[in-house]
Amino acid sequence: MSKTTSVFARVEPEIKEQAEKVLNKLGIPMSNAINIFLRQVILQNGLPFEVKITHNRPLAVEDLTPEEFNNEIEKGFNDLRAGRVVSAEKVAERINREYGHEL
Repeated sequence: MSKTTSVFARVEPEIKEQAEKVLNKLGIPMSNAINIFLRQVILQNGLPFEVKITHNRPLAVEDLTPEEFNNEIEKGFNDLRAGRVVSAEKVAERINREYGHEL
């Protein structure tokens, strides 16, 4: 058996939870996924995907098709039913942080 070492990383709880759900469906433990990522960094001699800065802006209703709008509303209802709610203050903080807009 090869030697291993530990990697400690801080991630947002929601991101970790969502990634674990996807990885569980694939049957891949988180540690294996990290190992795959690091091996790809070595093989690609860099990040194994494109990294670029895009103009970050909130989702605008006028940019959505009726189907996309309905999907967003449905996602919101599903979050409410599942108890995934956030205070208005937290939403305002996140919008300010992510988009640079004060509410």
